[in-house]
Amino acid sequence: MKKRIRFLILVSVFVALCSCAKPPEPAAETFITNTVTQTEGKEEMKKDEFSELKNIEITGVDIASLDEEEKSVLLAQAKYCQAMTDADIGTLRVLVAEDTVFTHMSGKQQTREEYFDDIARGRLRYFTIGIEDPVIGVDGDRATVRFTSVLNANAYGARGAFRMSGVHAWENRNGAWISVNR
Repeated sequence: MKKRIRFLILVSVFVALCSCAKPPEPAAETFITNTVTQTEGKEEMKKDEFSELKNIEITGVDIASLDEEEKSVLLAQAKYCQAMTDADIGTLRVLVAEDTVFTHMSGKQQTREEYFDDIARGRLRYFTIGIEDPVIGVDGDRATVRFTSVLNANAYGARGAFRMSGVHAWENRNGAWISVNR
């Protein structure tokens, strides 16, 4: 019974971040690591911002096919996930709107700071996060990332790997993509 409750808590934490929805069929599998550029006839590896993110694996999207806005939204999503794995509350505060309310599957609600406190104290510990088959939609200053998340986490003492589909909402404020409630 305790394991089931812990599992439900973990699921509810993630659902607080995303509303459940079935993602569309995936694009060709692509792992984001480094890009290859041509310089005076030599190929050399050029680091991009995606490759600097450890603990995050993005699959099922051709980054080259995304426009610059879609890339910037996906990068914000990846940085958000990286901040969760690092328990980097400073970065999370930059990326998440102050008025965000996290609602768990149980109905329990937490303010942004209550949720961040659980991460900071280790009650919620994310080890790796996979972003599978992301589909990015941008409409002016609003955007969404629909994806399947693969979490390797410990939530309130329950350790496991969990797959969940969802949609994460973003808003462009003063040139920066910020996570918002829909």
